Amino acid sequence: MRELVKATKALSDETRLRVLNLLAERECCVCEVMQALSITQTRASRNLAMLHDAGFLKLRKEGLWSLYSIDREMPGYLSDLVGAAGKVLKDDKAAASDRERLRAAQRVGPGCVGKLARVA
Repeated sequence: MRELVKATKALSDETRLRVLNLLAERECCVCEVMQALSITQTRASRNLAMLHDAGFLKLRKEGLWSLYSIDREMPGYLSDLVGAAGKVLKDDKAAASDRERLRAAQRVGPGCVGKLARVA
């Protein structure tokens, strides 16, 4: 039961649902999530970590990059929760805007936080 509580808590936040929406499109690094959602590095990292800890995401390292994606091997009940959230987000206007901004998001390197702060 502890895992279910952790999972439902992870999904009880709008930002984390928006992050899942992005990752349903493609694998992302923290700076891509920051750009698509217009949030800080700290907020993006904290929400990615919570989703990862709850079992929804897998983390892959590629050089300096930490790349997150939906874990396609998660337990069935987690997959069911992600599927239910995805059905709602598919037709949500804010979620569609997030996905559109993700298309323009780029991996800008280790200095992305400073570069993004100057752009914002």
